[in-house]
Amino acid sequence: MLLEVENVKSGYGEREILHGISLSLEEEEICTIIGPNGSGKSTFLKTVMGYLIPFEGSIRFKGKEIKNLRPDERVKMGIGYVPQLENIFPTINIEDTLLLGAYLNEEIKEEQLERVYEIFPVLSDYKNREAGTLSGGESQMLAIGRALMSRPDLLILDEPSAALAPKFVENVFEKIKEINRLEETAMLIVEQNAYKALELSNRGYVFAQGQKQFSGPADEILEREDLKEAYLGG
Repeated sequence: MLLEVENVKSGYGEREILHGISLSLEEEEICTIIGPNGSGKSTFLKTVMGYLIPFEGSIRFKGKEIKNLRPDERVKMGIGYVPQLENIFPTINIEDTLLLGAYLNEEIKEEQLERVYEIFPVLSDYKNREAGTLSGGESQMLAIGRALMSRPDLLILDEPSAALAPKFVENVFEKIKEINRLEETAMLIVEQNAYKALELSNRGYVFAQGQKQFSGPADEILEREDLKEAYLGG
């Protein structure tokens, strides 16, 4: 098992947001977490990434306990993270932005840069432009590309389609699937566009009020009327 989270309680200050969440993810698997706003989805991702330290519970990656490691130590172990907001520096050019993602693994940066350009040709075309000149969809590709520069085994994506125009949403999800297939990268995704994310996922989790309400094959969530009615708008 690549990632194993067991009975994690986490939150901000003394306020508990997650009330004993467990989740597992296998190598090369795509897993999507859905649920209403305020259900603890982003808090869970921040806890897995190390921006929040759990009050209780265990987080194991590749069989090793990581719950007390810093975010950069988790990156070194093979976890990449794309936050929902403020995920690029607008005044830095595109190539330098990508190279920032390899700062912990300098020996692979040139090879990995070429891989990222193969996945996102538009970034190669615009590599000398400032990141702030990109469209919303292109900016999201840049943020994902930067996370790929560390060659992660697990890529965590928080709302990858947020605020994107419809024409870019489809493209972003196609790229996620391509990365999973070509790079053999496992994905843990939080996404409000639940249908799109679940369609490309192996498994799904439903969070509500800081607790896991359901876990199982993504297809089952898409097919079960009770889950569709409660969490997918019918």
